[in-house]
Amino acid sequence: MSKENFKIIAKNRKATHEYFIEEVFEAGVVLSGTEVKSIRQGKVNIKESFASIDKGEAYINGMHISPYEQGNIYNKDPLRKRKLLLHKREIRKLIGYTSQQGYSLVPLKVYLKNGLVKIEISIAKGKKLYDKRHDIAKRDAQRRIQKHMSPKNY
Repeated sequence: MSKENFKIIAKNRKATHEYFIEEVFEAGVVLSGTEVKSIRQGKVNIKESFASIDKGEAYINGMHISPYEQGNIYNKDPLRKRKLLLHKREIRKLIGYTSQQGYSLVPLKVYLKNGLVKIEISIAKGKKLYDKRHDIAKRDAQRRIQKHMSPKNY
């Protein structure tokens, strides 16, 4: 049994606030060498990004990877469309979900797993304003309970 090394590079914290997360998939990303070096330095942003299916292949759009300083002519466009590496059955499942009204593909985090760049994408359904308010109230209630249950209050 081998140990898997994880190093989270970027998280989309807003995704859990804006969407109900239905199912999560791990995907590889097709990158150039300078993009991988830039990701290892932590210069990636997935807040405004989304995934899409085009002609039976999955892509991530809007993921910003800053150009590598020593990259020169090998640097690519920071916002280019990047292919995701998924199994065919996973892509078919994603097509089935996204064809339904209200579902979209949202990236949750970018991380290194055994030296490879992976991205976690999820099938998500948008929340309404009252759902967001309910979640905030629930979180505040949990915080107050934890505060009153702490040992220093006894």
